Amino acid sequence: MNAHVENTLFNDRNAALLDHPADADHLKAALRTLGGGVSIITAGEGEARTGATVTSATALSVEPARMLVSLNRSSSTWPVVERYGHLGINIVGADHETLADQFAGRGGLRGPDRYRGGEWTTAVSGAPLLVDAVAAIDCVVEEAIERHSHVIVIGRVVAIRIGTGHSLLYQNGRYHDVAAR
Repeated sequence: MNAHVENTLFNDRNAALLDHPADADHLKAALRTLGGGVSIITAGEGEARTGATVTSATALSVEPARMLVSLNRSSSTWPVVERYGHLGINIVGADHETLADQFAGRGGLRGPDRYRGGEWTTAVSGAPLLVDAVAAIDCVVEEAIERHSHVIVIGRVVAIRIGTGHSLLYQNGRYHDVAAR
C-alpha cells in the first residue's frame, strides 16, 4: 500500500477523533491536560534578578549534562538569561506554590520582588538558586534557538543541588502535590 493511500485510510478511520482545528486555543487546551513538573527559572543579579515559572524544563542529555528550557521571547526573563548567560532551574515542591505563583506573574510582582518569601543563594554561574528547592540545577547558556514566540535555551549544567521532598505538578490550571497521592 502506498503512503498516500495508507495516510488517507488512517485519516478516514480517525476523523471522529479530530474534532478541533489545529489552532493556538485548542493546542493550549490539549497541553493543559498534560501534567508537568513545576520549575522556577531564575537569572540575573541584584536588582536585575527576575525569573519565571515553567513546566518546560527538562533534560536534553545526561551525558553530557544539558538541560532544555523553553522561554517566551516577550517575557522579562529571556533578556536577563541572554544578558547574564546563566539560569537556575529550581524544581519546586508543594511548599513553594506561593513562590511559583509569584514567578508566574500572579499578584503583579516583577523582577527581584518575585524572590520575596524564599531563601536564595548564589550558584557557581551567578544564578540565584532556591535553598530549599526539591532540586536545583545551575546552568550556563550553551545555545539559544529562537523560534516563533519562544526561545529554546540549552543549558550546560555546572552544579546540582538535591534537596528533599516531592516535586509539584501543574495540570488543568491547578497545582497538584505528588506526595498527596
